Amino acid sequence: MTPPTTPKKPERRANPLSREQIVHAAIDLLDAAGESGLTFRALSERLATGPGAIYWHVAGKSELLAAATDRVVSIALATGKAGRPGAIHDVALGLFDAIERHPWLAPQITAQLSHNPTGPVTTRIFEDIGRQASALDVPTSSWFTATSALVHYILGAAGQNAANLARARSLGPEADRSAYMDTVAGAWRRLSPEDYPFTRAVADHGLDHDDRAQFLAGIDLIIAGATARPPAEPGSQVKAEPA
Repeated sequence: MTPPTTPKKPERRANPLSREQIVHAAIDLLDAAGESGLTFRALSERLATGPGAIYWHVAGKSELLAAATDRVVSIALATGKAGRPGAIHDVALGLFDAIERHPWLAPQITAQLSHNPTGPVTTRIFEDIGRQASALDVPTSSWFTATSALVHYILGAAGQNAANLARARSLGPEADRSAYMDTVAGAWRRLSPEDYPFTRAVADHGLDHDDRAQFLAGIDLIIAGATARPPAEPGSQVKAEPA
């Protein structure tokens, strides 16, 4: 009779665990399985350690999600440099691409904006986009409004793009984006011309487009409005003093 074998214990890490390593592993788990896949058990297995060692560095899952979000956002924002022409595009595309690569990121940023407006994620995004707005000759009195508009547009459009990609993936590997857009356009053309004249008119021009180009066009529209100067009031011209 073969004697029973003792289950092999998982190997423990030899080197001390750092908060940075924990956050990096959490990002990998989030990318692979989403928020539901980020558990301390899965994290312990990935890091070859016990939950206690992880709790020494982070208090719980909420803190870990916030730290992972801050890490990804800080890397995404490192692409832009205030004052350089076109830097607002760099910052916007940095966030756009990060949200596309990390499907879990958009809802986490939204949660941070809503529940922790003074936290590092919210202030980091507002600061970096605000620097770009102030460098583009936006009047000081409009800094807050212009920056808020840009923040909401960038995050909203990037989040919608990520949702569209997730929808496309769910349709299977054979799904064709152009065919899908043609299907949507066809459905819009069949709408009531009395109730939906604009939607039908847009559909007639086709809905296929480059997502990144459309995204940047929206940035430019906001900037154009924020930097526009209202026309001078009649009679407001300064007259020269008589010699």
